[in-house]
Amino acid sequence: MLNPFKIKFFFICSFLAFSITGLKAQKVVQIQDSVPQHIFTFKEIEVLEDDKDQYSFEDVKSESFNQKFIAGTSSTPQTKNLNKTYWFRIKIKSNDLTKKPFLLEFFDQTIDQITAYIPQSDQSFKVEELGDSNPFNKRLIHHKNFEIPLQNDGKTLQTYYFKIKSSQISDVIIVLRSAEWFISYALDEYFYFGIFYGMILVFSFYNLIMFIAIRQKQYLYYVLYNLSVGFFEMSTDGIAYQYLWPNAPGWNQVAYAFALCATSIFALLFTRELLLVKIKAPKLNQLIIAVIVCRLIFFIYCYLFDQSLFSYKFIEAIPLSVAFFTGIYIYKNGYQPARFFVLGYSFLFAGFTLKFLIMLGISWLNFGVVSYYSLSFCFVLEMVFLSFAIGDKVRILKKKKDSVQQKMIRQMAVNAKLKDTLNQELESKVEERTREVYHKSLIIESKNQALEEANALLQHQAEEISRMNVLLEHDNEELQTSVEKVSRDRVMSTEVDFEEFSKIYPDKESCYDFLAALKWSNGYHCRKCSNDHYFNGHILHSRRCSKCGYEESVTTYTIFHNTRIPINKAFYMIFLIYSSKGKISSHKLSELLSIRQSTCWTFGSRIKKVMDDRKKTLKKSAKNGWSQLVIE
Repeated sequence: MLNPFKIKFFFICSFLAFSITGLKAQKVVQIQDSVPQHIFTFKEIEVLEDDKDQYSFEDVKSESFNQKFIAGTSSTPQTKNLNKTYWFRIKIKSNDLTKKPFLLEFFDQTIDQITAYIPQSDQSFKVEELGDSNPFNKRLIHHKNFEIPLQNDGKTLQTYYFKIKSSQISDVIIVLRSAEWFISYALDEYFYFGIFYGMILVFSFYNLIMFIAIRQKQYLYYVLYNLSVGFFEMSTDGIAYQYLWPNAPGWNQVAYAFALCATSIFALLFTRELLLVKIKAPKLNQLIIAVIVCRLIFFIYCYLFDQSLFSYKFIEAIPLSVAFFTGIYIYKNGYQPARFFVLGYSFLFAGFTLKFLIMLGISWLNFGVVSYYSLSFCFVLEMVFLSFAIGDKVRILKKKKDSVQQKMIRQMAVNAKLKDTLNQELESKVEERTREVYHKSLIIESKNQALEEANALLQHQAEEISRMNVLLEHDNEELQTSVEKVSRDRVMSTEVDFEEFSKIYPDKESCYDFLAALKWSNGYHCRKCSNDHYFNGHILHSRRCSKCGYEESVTTYTIFHNTRIPINKAFYMIFLIYSSKGKISSHKLSELLSIRQSTCWTFGSRIKKVMDDRKKTLKKSAKNGWSQLVIE
C-alpha cells in the first residue's frame, strides 16, 4: 500500500516541475480570426547564434539543440553580428475553427538571406529561400516585404525555423497576419508611400523650375538632396527593389549606401549655399568642405575594400550635426532664414536619434509603425521646413529689394527736384549769357574779318614753307645716303673701332640683312634641287625652297656657320684681321671684343686660313675688302 505522504510529495514535485518547465518553455501563438495581426516578441521568438555556420537543419531541430535556443530578451531581435548566421524559432498553434487564411511576414526588407523551414502536415518541412539577395520575381508574394503563406490544418502545434544571415544590422520582426488584414495594410502602406514619394517629386520639380528661372545653386542642391532622400528611402523600404531594379540583387545590396552618401553631401552643400556660410562663417565653411571630402573618402574606401562598413549608418550623424550646428550658429548671428532651417533639422535630428537609440537596443522606444517610419516622417517635416527656409530667404531678399527700390525712388524724386531747380538756374544764366554773347558777337565779327585777311596771308606763307620743307627733306635723304655710303666704304677699307663699326651693324638683324644680300646677290638657287623660287623660312632671313622644301639659313655655307660668337662681333673680328692683314693677335682681339682668348684664336685661325686661300681674289678686290672672306 502506498504511503499517503509519498503520494502527496510526488504530486507536489510534479506540479513544481511542470511550473518550472512552463516558465522556461517557449510561448505559443494561436491563430484566431478575431486577431488579424500579431507581432512575435520576447518569449514568442527564440534565437540560436551559429557564428561559424556549422549547424544543419537536422541539428537545429533535434532534441539536443532544444535547450540551446534562447528566448528573446527584447521586443525586436536583431542580427548584430554582421554576416553571421542566426537561427530563429517560433511556434504557432493552428485552429480548425479559423476560416481566414493567414501568412507570416518579415517586416525588415534589408535582410539578405532567409531560409524558411515550413512544417507540413506529413511532419516534413518545406524550404523557401527569401531575402533581398535573391531576384525579386522569386518571392512567394510580390510585395516589398517577405511573406510566407501558412497552412492552418486542425489544432496541431507547428514549429517554424528560420536561418537568417545579413551584411547589415537587421530587425527580425516576424508578424502573423490574416490575408485580409495584409491586403488592407499593404494598400494603405503603398498609398502613403505614393504620397511620400509624390511630395518629394513635387518639391523637387518645383525647386528645379526655380533653379532654371533664377539660377541660384541652392535650388539645385535642394533638388539633389530631396532626390537622394527619396532614393535612400526607396532603397531601404524595398520599393526600389520591387519597381526599379528587381533583377539586380547585387546592386540592391549597396544602392542605399550611394543614396546615403549623396544625401549627406548635398545636405551640406545646400546648407553652405542657403545660409551663405562662406561669407557669414568662413571657418564653418572650411569644416563643411572637410566633412564632404572625408565622407567621400570613407565611401570610396568602403566600396572598394570593406562594404560591411556601409552598415554603420550612424556615421551620418557627423554631417547631420555639422549642418545642424551651422544653422544654429548662423541663426544666433541674426540671419533670419536660418530659423526654419534649424526647425527642420531639429525634427530630422530627433528622428535620427530615435532610430540610433533603437539600433542600440533600447526596446521601449520601438513602439510600432510610427517608430519604424519615424525617420521618414521627420524627412517630410524637414523637407517642408527647408522649403519654408528657402521661401523665407526669398521673402527677406524681396523685402530688402523692395526697401532698396523705395530708397531709389525717393532718391530719384529728390534728384528730379534738384534737377528742376538747377535747370531753372541754368536757364536764367543762359539767358543772361546769351545777351552778353550777342553784344560780344558784334565785336568778334569785326575782328573775324581782320583774322580772315591774316589767315589768307598765313596760308600763302604756309604753302611756301611746305615747298621748302619738301626740298629740304630731299636734300637730307641724299645727304644721309651719302653719309651711309661713305661710312660703309670707310668700314670696308680703313681701321675703325668697334663703337663706330656697331653703328653700321648695330644688331643681329642688320648683320643678317647684309649677309643675305651678300650671299644671294646673284639670286637664289636651291642647293638640293637647283630651284630658283623660295619662301621665307622659319628662321630670320632664311629661305625655303618652294619645290623640295629644303630650308637654308643665312649663315649656312658662310664662315659664320656653327660659330657661337655674336654675329656683329664676328663681323668686326673679320674686319680687324683683314685690316691688319692677319697680324693682330688673339689676345688683342679678346681685349677689343671682350671674348675669351681661346675663342678668338679658334675663329681667327679659321679667318686667316680663308685669307691665305683667297690671296689672289683679295688683291683684285677694290672696295669690298673683308666681305670677300664671308662666303665659303
